[in-house]
Amino acid sequence: MTTSDPGVELLQFPYSHFNEKARWALDWKRVPHLRTHLLPGTHAGTVRKRTGQTMVPVVRLGEEHVPGSARIIDELERRYPEPPLYPKDPELRRRALEIQERFDEEFGPRIRQALFSVLIDEPGYVCRMFASPHPWPVRAFYRAIFPIGRIQIRRAYHFDDPQEVTRAHAATRAALDFVATEAGPTGALAGDEFSVADLAAAALLAPAANPPDSPMTRPEPMPKSVRRWTEQWQDHPGVAWVHASYRRHRSPSAEVRT
Repeated sequence: MTTSDPGVELLQFPYSHFNEKARWALDWKRVPHLRTHLLPGTHAGTVRKRTGQTMVPVVRLGEEHVPGSARIIDELERRYPEPPLYPKDPELRRRALEIQERFDEEFGPRIRQALFSVLIDEPGYVCRMFASPHPWPVRAFYRAIFPIGRIQIRRAYHFDDPQEVTRAHAATRAALDFVATEAGPTGALAGDEFSVADLAAAALLAPAANPPDSPMTRPEPMPKSVRRWTEQWQDHPGVAWVHASYRRHRSPSAEVRT
């Protein structure tokens, strides 16, 4: 294993809350890794060749590819147990994993849907968010094909049904309410120590909280529509919890630059 090839690679989108879960876990455990930035939509072929499915994040561990943020964290916990993300106490571990599952299955997809209900009308900004790590010709290509992607996004998130957007915003607020009411005196959601529950909740709420000076800080200047969407949550105590979690626990990047 060399400095330029740590044997661990993260296939990801640069701005995605599920991808941020995997990044944070790798950084928390200080696992040196490469990051391969993919473009949403065009990523499918690359990921399918490696894993037989099309979702990111995916982590390559040697010759093995592990898809999905929860599976990735589980495998990292097995291979790199320190510092831990799973509480030692069985009941606290059960609670932490249940909270992660709730954010993965219930809150996370709705938070993404709520944000994209605004982003869908800001194609230039979407391309800045997701294509910024790529060379100019790639960014220009992505901007040119975005109208096709916009149709697919609208269909995938059922934006023709206004109630879908209403439900997505309600779920975002419910997720913020959850962390604001369930966090204990130390700020943790499962016991007194930072765990997978806190990592999952903070990462998946990052689109609403826009934590400053973090991998999930949206680029400036934000369009007015995106700024208004973000500002509607800013006084919620759940946003303060996310910001505090990032300040206290978001580890420096363990990415290996080639």
